[in-house]
Amino acid sequence: MGIKLKIMQIKLIQLCALCLFLHSCLQNKTQVKGNLLAYEDLKVSVENQRLIFQKEYSEADEVDRNSIEEKAASYLLEKITTDFFNQWEGTEWDFNGTTRTPRKGKIACGYFITTLLSDVGFKIPRTKWAQQASEYYITRMTADVKRFSNQTPEYMKDYFLKQPDGLYIAGLDSHVGFVYKSGNEVTFTHASYYDPKIGVQTEELIGDNPFAKSAYRVVGRILDKEMVRKWILGESWSE
Repeated sequence: MGIKLKIMQIKLIQLCALCLFLHSCLQNKTQVKGNLLAYEDLKVSVENQRLIFQKEYSEADEVDRNSIEEKAASYLLEKITTDFFNQWEGTEWDFNGTTRTPRKGKIACGYFITTLLSDVGFKIPRTKWAQQASEYYITRMTADVKRFSNQTPEYMKDYFLKQPDGLYIAGLDSHVGFVYKSGNEVTFTHASYYDPKIGVQTEELIGDNPFAKSAYRVVGRILDKEMVRKWILGESWSE
């Protein structure tokens, strides 16, 4: 009788473990589906706001257009550095990764940059640019470009702290990512090959990451007047 009871207890424990496992799988699938729906909704909401800006812009004089560009730039900065970064966080890295969907599939560092910007509504050649050295597309998006060789991470952080708040793309020896400067905070958001299972993440500029280890850095401040104007009007970038 005692042996039968123990066998029943073991089977009950195994059944409970199986139920917990299945419940966990279901939760994960539901969470992923929720994330996908949220991302599609996010893209739609940003496109709707772009169309509002576009209508206002077409009806405005030069003074009002400057104001609309400034509002649009602030809107884009907030959306990219919060909603879009949060959606992509945790998407696994792979050298050949090209996923269009956050946390589903894998993404390479260059594709992370061009896919995110494309999803925000910038009409850029996503695939062509992602396959180029990052300096290629940084210089096509902005004229505000600086190059640094053999500078320490501390030097680079001090450089950013002296710059206006905003979003930058940093091209490195063999990597690329976003640098976001806000007040006294400077962070690096990228699809990390240092932690491929974690992939897309935001971390301090100074640390064990490709930005800190890189010997060459090309830094471009994006979301300037011309870049925002092209976004408002839905204009395309050439390859």
